[in-house]
Amino acid sequence: MNGILYGLGVGPGAPDLLTLRAVRVLQQVDVVLAAASSRNEGSTALDIARPHLRPQTRVERLDFPMTRDPEARARAWDVAAQTAAALLDKGLHAAFVTIGDPLIYSTFGYLWQTLRARNPAVRVEVVPGITSFQAAAARTRSLLCADGESLLLLPGIRSREDMIAALEHADSAVVLKAYRNLPAIRSALKACGRAEECVFASHVERAEEHIRQGLPAPGDTPPYMSLILSRKARTR
Repeated sequence: MNGILYGLGVGPGAPDLLTLRAVRVLQQVDVVLAAASSRNEGSTALDIARPHLRPQTRVERLDFPMTRDPEARARAWDVAAQTAAALLDKGLHAAFVTIGDPLIYSTFGYLWQTLRARNPAVRVEVVPGITSFQAAAARTRSLLCADGESLLLLPGIRSREDMIAALEHADSAVVLKAYRNLPAIRSALKACGRAEECVFASHVERAEEHIRQGLPAPGDTPPYMSLILSRKARTR
């Protein structure tokens, strides 16, 4: 029988924020698959998971180019799917580790879709993880939503106009990947009256964690793993 591929969320950064199920799976699988940029040596998700691995657990690095070229991305995912499929065909169980949750803006989704296209019968299980925005809300005691309020997840790569249209209808919002497009994000938040009261967080639950009230100064370049918590102003 073929092995199982686990999409496993390792949480935002602290090894003690993995779920009990995630730890159990990590201690049972034969192989851990770790996605890493072809520009970098390490994998943050692997670093988070490593304290929970058995000494004999095999680790396979999957390289992915930092590019938006669809052909280059497709080639990388095809190679990754071939690597995973070869392991599963041998009956080995593998865990693809990913920061946060495997089903929220995660590289796991691409691997899963590519594998399923090759073999619809591939055995896949998902182990959910704590997200960076949940951890940031906990660190700052920020209420995300209550009663009948809505909570919006918004990628920071969207245009200013798209963000304004989405934010206008959200009680609370989380902007993920809030780094390269920060000027457009800042402008959208200001247009919606949200710029002053938001929380900006980078590298949550890691040694280099930085959390502040309000946005960084204009001209600052925040790190890749940055997010914004925004809650619509309330009147009593």
